[in-house]
Amino acid sequence: MRRTFLERAADIRLGHDAALDAWIHGLMVDNNIAHTLNPDIIAGPEQLSFMVCLEEGQVYLPCPDTVFRQLQSRDKTALRQQYQAIWEETKRRVLRIPSPHKRRLLLQFCRLRYRQGTAAGTLLPTRLAKRMAALALTLDDPWDDPWRSRRQAAHRRQRHLLELPALQDALDALPPDFSRGNSLRAEGERLSRHALARRLVLALAGDAIAAQAADSPSALTATHLQPLLAHADQEMETACRVLLQTAGKRGTVLLLCDAEGGTVFDLFLADLCTELGMRVVYAVKSACCDMAPVLDDLEDDPGLRGLVPREGILHDERASKNDLLRHLRAHRLAIIHDGTSEALNLYRVSVTFSRAWKEADLILAKGRASADILLGTSHQFTRDILCFWQDGQGRHSAFRPHSPQAHKFNEQDIAAQAEGIINDMRAARRAGKNVMFYSCIIGSIPGQTHTAVELARAFVDKLRRQMDNTLIINPAEHFVDGMDGDDLMYMWERVQRSGCIDIWRFQTVEDIEESFALLGRKMPAAWTGKDATYSTGCTKEMRIALEMQAENREMQIIGPEARMFMRRGEYGVGKYFDAALTRPRHEA
Repeated sequence: MRRTFLERAADIRLGHDAALDAWIHGLMVDNNIAHTLNPDIIAGPEQLSFMVCLEEGQVYLPCPDTVFRQLQSRDKTALRQQYQAIWEETKRRVLRIPSPHKRRLLLQFCRLRYRQGTAAGTLLPTRLAKRMAALALTLDDPWDDPWRSRRQAAHRRQRHLLELPALQDALDALPPDFSRGNSLRAEGERLSRHALARRLVLALAGDAIAAQAADSPSALTATHLQPLLAHADQEMETACRVLLQTAGKRGTVLLLCDAEGGTVFDLFLADLCTELGMRVVYAVKSACCDMAPVLDDLEDDPGLRGLVPREGILHDERASKNDLLRHLRAHRLAIIHDGTSEALNLYRVSVTFSRAWKEADLILAKGRASADILLGTSHQFTRDILCFWQDGQGRHSAFRPHSPQAHKFNEQDIAAQAEGIINDMRAARRAGKNVMFYSCIIGSIPGQTHTAVELARAFVDKLRRQMDNTLIINPAEHFVDGMDGDDLMYMWERVQRSGCIDIWRFQTVEDIEESFALLGRKMPAAWTGKDATYSTGCTKEMRIALEMQAENREMQIIGPEARMFMRRGEYGVGKYFDAALTRPRHEA
């Protein structure tokens, strides 16, 4: 049975062609990006939805459509050429090892694994490059980063270049058509555009210039640098326009690093972005990926010392939405790592990176590799994408708007939802009413969210008929379509820490039984014996309730005992329930 050939990766829809489905599943397994086989390190659908807009049955592939077509083609010539280039780079790495025996051993080992990995022609070139780089370390020193010394030397050169008067003069020079006759605002915007363009070009070409300056420092003058910056405005016109629009909105930019390096100039660009009003999250690598910066560099490399405040570095790779937003409020320039040691692969990025993407207004991606993946795919992304890169034809920038289906609930939107509820609570207390908050299962049982909302509404309606002079806050009545577990818990925590709750009631087994009776239904097996202690959200809320009761001793907590709430951990990313609930159950 011959499978359907697809021109675009976005056209993949599972469930229509068994041969294509089998090939796609095999491709995902071969590249180790199948979530069900390794859920602890591969992003699931909910985490992926922070970054990519996918329809039912659609599958994201972290590669350009050209590579997708090459993988399907019977003629693997183009794909084999990319594989061969990766093998040549692997050999160059291995040949740098000083020990002849270890060099021969490792070369044979890498050749064996290369042939095995590429035999089927289903391996993404980016995944092959990552695997071969990892193999080159396996028999050498897996704890040593062979690129660290090269990055440190590059950072010293870049720092030295940035401090040279010739470069400063070239960067500060007024544009040739500068006119004092225009308004201050118009000239200010134009000067900001020039400054941005020059720093963008420097981020791309600065490392090469720094290497030249190290070889012949006396030859580097402002006159020699002027040709580099002369066409910056034209080359980076798109990038400057989009960045200045983002600055006008006081937006957040997620800046992605490049395997070619240039870290000092990345930070130099980030500094200007923050000066213009943007908040910047700089995402580096978690482990060796050629010349790309890793998190340790920002802390230990003398060449980067003083460029990044240590307190701006967020080490937690599974930061919650609250933790991330708190960090971003405290630091205009924040540093995270993406959880990978390879080119941009959204299946393997950290939870913190995924949440940073979700909170960003713009993804600013440097380098050809990221541009290929983000611009070369037919998949749609949840955030605006701005890429800038250089190649044999020059320097370029390109903008890709977010998917029309994507909607961002930013911090202000969610805070406004919370403030509306808090205002109602305050008004009720001023009127002499008690305020009760009802913590109940909403989405904690996979596939039962609609039923949970019905149960909560039925039970709270009964309480309202029974209780006088009491405002009851029922989360099921504020269930905002499109918000995920991260958004909702952020909203409800603001409400719960407002100090306006007099009675905090947690759902019991008896509440659920009575709710089904009120609806005139039998209780399904999925609900038998359930109460608030089963809910990940209610577990977090019990912790908050105990903290709030310590501040306000008169607040009552009604429901299951607090000690019974410790069975649940953190939400699965983007889910309304504990991720453990969807893992396969194994028979003893």
